[in-house]
Amino acid sequence: MLYEPGSAQCRALIDCKSQIEAMLLALQRIENSGPIQDQLRSVHLQLEDLHGRYRRPAAVASLNAESRSANS
Repeated sequence: MLYEPGSAQCRALIDCKSQIEAMLLALQRIENSGPIQDQLRSVHLQLEDLHGRYRRPAAVASLNAESRSANS
């Protein structure tokens, strides 16, 4: 995943999501792991939602800074 985190919280969330993705790939090879995969997908979506909350303020601040420098 090529993504530059904007904060320590974003880095932690990216790492957690990546670990869940790796677990999902590994579980595909294991019979009867569907319910566990479903739970992991649910957790991944929750982490993505939380990550979005951290990402939005950083993105707005970045856009504001770019706008100010373009107007200078």
